Amino acid sequence: MSLTQIPRLIATEIGAAPAQVTSAVELLDGGATVPFIARYRKEVTGGLDDTQLRKLQERLGYLRELEARRGAILASITEQGKLTDDLARSIAGAVTKAELEDIYLPYKPKRRTKAMIAREAGLQGLVDAILSNRSADPVALAAGFLSEAFPDAKAALDGARDIVAEGLSENASLLGRLRDHMRKVGKLAAKVVAGKEAAGAKFSDYFAHTEDFGRVPSHRALAMFRGRNEEFLALDLEVDADA
Repeated sequence: MSLTQIPRLIATEIGAAPAQVTSAVELLDGGATVPFIARYRKEVTGGLDDTQLRKLQERLGYLRELEARRGAILASITEQGKLTDDLARSIAGAVTKAELEDIYLPYKPKRRTKAMIAREAGLQGLVDAILSNRSADPVALAAGFLSEAFPDAKAALDGARDIVAEGLSENASLLGRLRDHMRKVGKLAAKVVAGKEAAGAKFSDYFAHTEDFGRVPSHRALAMFRGRNEEFLALDLEVDADA
């Protein structure tokens, strides 16, 4: 999405014409506030009301940040020499910050990980061998990939697991599906830390609290996170294994 496409998208979301959105954006960029525009500039915006303008302002900020981040990610991957046509299309098609960051994760500069060390020792070959022949004995396969850094089968298999785990954690498609699944069936559970009942009384509403993860209002989520950060609450994400 280009910056010029943002007004059209917002117009669709708030039930307005692109020209109305463009006019409102110009006023906001000029320093006008939402209440001022809603009350005194109806003739400029074509009658956009306070609710539409607040949604417009929120989405405008989000989408501009999204496009800025998209540009930074493209520049980073291009500099690494790893940008392909398919990857560029995936980045261009991302419609949320979370989706964009999921795509960027494998290319994001990071410290040396256990998986990197395992790959450098040739253990990607062990991973490929195990995945291509599920009936084979992993210990027997590992015997062909031993090295000074991974001197026995257990160490080699641990290294192979690190490679698989990192690959799964950086799979944008998988992360997106997991996030959607959690929104549908996940539960956010909070409970009081034993012995902190009196000191954490201001968080008493969440001492034994569970609700649908995908429907937690932002103010309640912030309250629970604050309670956890202050060490009065313990939080957990629960998923029904049969869901």
